[in-house]
Amino acid sequence: MAQQVVFGFGAHSTIDTGPELLRLTRQADRDGLDLFSLSDHPYVGERLDAYAALGFIIGRTERLAGFANVSNLPTRPPAMLARAVTTLSALSVGRVVLGLGVGGLWDRIADLGVPPLTAGQAVDAFEEAIVLVKKLSGGGPPVTFEGVHYRVNRIDPAPVAAPPVWTGSVGPKSLAVTGRVADGWIPGHAADWLSERYRTSRPIIDQAATAAGRDPLDIRTVYNLPGQITTRPTSSTRDRDGRWLGGSVDQWIEELTGAVLEHGASGFMLFSPQGGTADLASLQRWGGEIVPAVRAAIAKERDH
Repeated sequence: MAQQVVFGFGAHSTIDTGPELLRLTRQADRDGLDLFSLSDHPYVGERLDAYAALGFIIGRTERLAGFANVSNLPTRPPAMLARAVTTLSALSVGRVVLGLGVGGLWDRIADLGVPPLTAGQAVDAFEEAIVLVKKLSGGGPPVTFEGVHYRVNRIDPAPVAAPPVWTGSVGPKSLAVTGRVADGWIPGHAADWLSERYRTSRPIIDQAATAAGRDPLDIRTVYNLPGQITTRPTSSTRDRDGRWLGGSVDQWIEELTGAVLEHGASGFMLFSPQGGTADLASLQRWGGEIVPAVRAAIAKERDH
C-alpha cells in the first residue's frame, strides 16, 4: 500500500520572529497541513531552540506534527533525544518526527565545546544514534549499549514507540545508514525528484535497505521545496539547471501530483523562494489551494 503523502512547511525562526511562527503554525493547523519543521543551529544565539519551540507549538496546535529539520546530533546526545521525542510523542499522541543529521558545520559545533569528529566518525556516530534512540523506545527490558561513540548502561526504554526517523543524509556512507536503519530521507540542498542528487543518492539508500532485509519503499522521501506561488502561470517553472522555481497554483498542482505518481515522492515541505520561511499569504495558498488539490488528484488516480 502506498504511503500517505505528507505536506508541511519549514521555518528558520529567530527569537524576534517567534510570534510570526506561531501565526504560521496555527494557520497550517487550521488548513489541515501535516507538519512543520524548524532548523536546529544551537550555536546561533538569535535562533529559537528547536526542541523548546517544537514542544511549545505542538502544545498549541491540534493535528500538526513537528520535527527538527534536522536535529544537530553532535550537540544532542541520542539518549536524551530519545527521551525528548518519546515525551513529545506521548503528550501529542504521535505528532512528532525525529529528523537527524550527521552534523554539518563542525567549526561552529566545536565552538560549543563538542569534540570534533572526522567525517567517517561522524557517520558512525550517526548510525549508532539512530539505533540507540530506537532501542530506548517502545518499552522492554533495560538497555545496555556499547557503541564506539555512545554508551548507556541498564537504561529503561520509554514505553512509547520511537517516532519515524528522517535523515538529511548526503554522502554515500550516511545514505547507506539511512537505508539500513532510518524511515525517511530529506535530500540535501533542496534537491528534488528531477535532480542529479536524487538520481545518484536514492539508489544507495535502496541498495542498503535491500541488503539489510528491508523494503526500500518503506523509506519515504520528503522534499524541502523552495518556490514562489504566483498569481499567473509562469513561462518556466524551472531554471536552466532544472531547479524548481515555482509557478501558479495549477502549475504547482501538476508538478507535485506528477512527483508523487511518477516519481514516488511522499512528502513536501514548503520554503520561500530564497529557502527561508514562507510568508503567510503563500502558506495560505499552499494549505488552502495547492495541497487539497494534490491530495484529491492523488486519491482519484489511486482509486482507479
